[in-house]
Amino acid sequence: MIAPTALALVATTFAEGPARNRAMGVYAAMSGGGAAAGLVAGGLLTTYLSWRWVLFVNVPIGVLTAAAAPFVLPESARRLGRFDLPGAITGSSGVALLVYGLSSASTGQAGVSHWADPKVVAALAAAAVLLAAFVITEARSSHPLMPLRILADRSRSGSYLIMLVLATAMFGLLFFLTIFVQDVLGYSALKAGLAFLPLAGTIVVVSGIASQLISRTGARPLMLAGPAVAASGMYWFSHISVHTTYTGGLLGPSLVTGAGLGMLFVPLSLVVLTHVRDQDSGLVSSLLNTGQQVGGAIGLAALGTVAWTTVANSARSQVATAAAAASRSGQTLQAKPGSPLPASIYHNALAAGISRGLLVASAIALAALIIAAVTIRVRREDLTGTAAATAQQQPAGAEPAMEPASS
Repeated sequence: MIAPTALALVATTFAEGPARNRAMGVYAAMSGGGAAAGLVAGGLLTTYLSWRWVLFVNVPIGVLTAAAAPFVLPESARRLGRFDLPGAITGSSGVALLVYGLSSASTGQAGVSHWADPKVVAALAAAAVLLAAFVITEARSSHPLMPLRILADRSRSGSYLIMLVLATAMFGLLFFLTIFVQDVLGYSALKAGLAFLPLAGTIVVVSGIASQLISRTGARPLMLAGPAVAASGMYWFSHISVHTTYTGGLLGPSLVTGAGLGMLFVPLSLVVLTHVRDQDSGLVSSLLNTGQQVGGAIGLAALGTVAWTTVANSARSQVATAAAAASRSGQTLQAKPGSPLPASIYHNALAAGISRGLLVASAIALAALIIAAVTIRVRREDLTGTAAATAQQQPAGAEPAMEPASS
């Protein structure tokens, strides 16, 4: 609830134009800065206390934030209406079952696929039925939880798809890179957190630059360049191997991927909030967050299936080759502690699987580029406040179009 509410507060507090653009840059920078701080804090807590503290530390932070909120946040206008209980039940249940099914479907480390498991099939089928019922309910409801008119704007719908696709690529990327630096490179939890600081820091810096550029360039150029740059960084990541070093194989792609993501976050949020009524700002913000979370579940399932299948196949191939060589020389294979595989075979297989997963992630990021090219049509004037000023001069009762005329 916090993430979409915070984004909605930016929309309702700052009018469209330079003020909102700057505020969105600060919002993106704080998000990136929080991620960077979390990486270091998580590493410290895990290394010197326990991984459980990563969860517990959010409790005092949440209490302090809730206590400070009444003093620093303005109260928004209240809107009367009925609560769409059928929509809430079908929508929430559908998304929950979708995430559960995807989380349970991924191929495991042994290379065994779970996509055909009865519980996975049942969860995904039930999710499809419930989400279809949600759409029908919202189309017929007089007080819908999610008015379908929100999705009538092609640029806004395209932005949601871009977030879904990028989250699919990024969650898998971060998950498998964490495994790589800890299992293959041997980093501690703290050192692994520090290793991701350049990526998070680049997002912060480039987001600030993007918030300044967007009034001059518009959203479309940044939303085309961002996925292309991010995809190239992910492709660079896919060249990792057991011989990769941090400075030689991880630092460069971290900076490139971070720059691509930094180009996207500010224009993506601004496009979603363009020409949105204050009472709808919470909804459009929540859909962006939903796309991120569902995309993360899809990414872990899809990239996990690709990566772990490759790991299992590579391990089997290496074991067969090594066993044949050992048999000829009269030696035996020495397994890695805690693993049935020798350390060299395990690390080679893990690197090969992660490399293949990151290659797929780069292809998924390119899909975001295609979506942006086809759907994003917001004009520069829509983000500078010019269009808003023109709309205010329209006769009483007139309402700005959800889709810019040029689209």
